[in-house]
Amino acid sequence: MHIELVTVGTELLLGFTVDTNSAWIGTALSAHGVHIQRRTTVPDSPDAIRTAVDEALTRTRFVLTTGGLGPTRDDITRNVVAELLQMPLQFDDAIWAMLTERWARLGRPLVESNRSQAMVPRGGTVLPNHWGSAPGLWLESARGVVVMLPGVPNEMRQLMEHEVLPRLASRGDGSVIRSATVRTSGIGESALAEQIAELEDGLAPLTLAYLPGVAGVDLRVTAWGMESAAADALLGAASARLHEAIGSHAWGNGEDDLAELLLAKLRRGGQTLAVAESCTGGLLGGRLTEIAGSSDVFLGGVLSYSYESKSELLGVPAQEISVRGAVSQEVAEAMVLGVSRRLETTTAVSITGIAGPGGGTPEKPVGTVWIATLVDGLVESRRMQFSGNRSEVRARAVQAALFAVYSRLSS
Repeated sequence: MHIELVTVGTELLLGFTVDTNSAWIGTALSAHGVHIQRRTTVPDSPDAIRTAVDEALTRTRFVLTTGGLGPTRDDITRNVVAELLQMPLQFDDAIWAMLTERWARLGRPLVESNRSQAMVPRGGTVLPNHWGSAPGLWLESARGVVVMLPGVPNEMRQLMEHEVLPRLASRGDGSVIRSATVRTSGIGESALAEQIAELEDGLAPLTLAYLPGVAGVDLRVTAWGMESAAADALLGAASARLHEAIGSHAWGNGEDDLAELLLAKLRRGGQTLAVAESCTGGLLGGRLTEIAGSSDVFLGGVLSYSYESKSELLGVPAQEISVRGAVSQEVAEAMVLGVSRRLETTTAVSITGIAGPGGGTPEKPVGTVWIATLVDGLVESRRMQFSGNRSEVRARAVQAALFAVYSRLSS
């Protein structure tokens, strides 16, 4: 089944609101074998909405829209589509009763503009919205099918899961579009492509995509239009082959979080962890404490941004900072030993670097980062050079620090 997606909202085009709905819908539909053939974003303009839906129906005869179903003057999707499909709007007493009850429960008065949310195209099916005020609509006409959902993310997702996807499943042939992801760190996209080049052709009929980001390069293999069990079998075998070919740089699958995997590995070994951060300003500790239950393994960290704090809090010799610089192997190693002593942990990691945009030199350009790890009483350190802006350098440094500890524990 092919479908087109039309997202409505001037705020999406202006960049004030990030369109997370489209990504979620794409994932949800593909799991049911539905292929999004095209995605269009239009402003809150009658002409733009009409043209987008009209053209999409001509191409695929099945359109899903989000946004423009609320009570304000710019919420016009319902009106425009009803006119396009020649399905006149009529007042729905059941929707009005639901809105009345909802507003009374919230202690808020209904206003005249809310009546627009009870207007339904004649012959359309109402998709009850138990999570908000604007109901969804399923319209079938000679032109094809138009499904209209509110743009509020939670309301859209609930309606998709409870109302739309079951209807789509009943129309499908049982095939799915399913993906599996192998997560990597510590290896660039080009090097990774070269390493698995001989394997790539053998993955057919699956397709392979490289998805680089600040956390590393994800490899996504996708099965298109297959029966569910067959897709899962092929994806499982492909993931295993990729892990074998990539080796230690492949650390997880799907939505795995490296911080969570690291904490689990430390927990199994009865070990504890401390961190010392400079240029990352607490981001590493934030990644670890984002994981619920991390306190039994992660005992804490020291944010030593200034030269003085490195000496006073971590015992880094002032002479080392003066001679070697704060971004150096010697300082990174002193930091990791200092934080382990201070918090009495078995394992530790430190980060010191130049995140930019200024502060770099020819010898130590922006993006230079030293990471030191303490595992089993032994210190190892590595100089790394990251690209990107300040935010990207810091995020890459955090991921590299997590991967450095994880790799040593895995060896």
